[in-house]
Amino acid sequence: MENIMGLLKVRVKRGINLVVRDVMSSDPYVTVSMGNLKVKTCVIKKNCNPEWNEELTLSVTDPSLPIKLDDQMGDAEIDIRPYLECLEMGLENLPTPTTIRRFYPSKDNCLADESAVVWQNGKITQELTVRLRNVETGEVELQLYWIDLRDSK
Repeated sequence: MENIMGLLKVRVKRGINLVVRDVMSSDPYVTVSMGNLKVKTCVIKKNCNPEWNEELTLSVTDPSLPIKLDDQMGDAEIDIRPYLECLEMGLENLPTPTTIRRFYPSKDNCLADESAVVWQNGKITQELTVRLRNVETGEVELQLYWIDLRDSK
């Protein structure tokens, strides 16, 4: 517990147009990992557009490690360093909501759409939709939220 910088809450909202892996549909779930830590959502039976709205928690010891989504439905990586940089900006006096930074899809990331880091009601969140790789189709909507543990020691 001594090397943990903070907790990253990953809300897995929903899957969009996921690939068919069973006879007529799929039984999707999302596995989220960072380094050796791995957590997963529940399985949604027979649904290629599942709604999980599940919050998973990762303890972060090395912010250079990407978040990975990985299973038979495809995979994606998310670099959290730009999000964590926004946490260091001292945003307490900003009006709510305020968009801090925007990110755009590129060949260097898995973003499907524009993503924004937003200061709202005393916390910084990032809403993002990632395009799954190594499959024909599929996206997953997520939200990131950080809980800092460095000052609580």
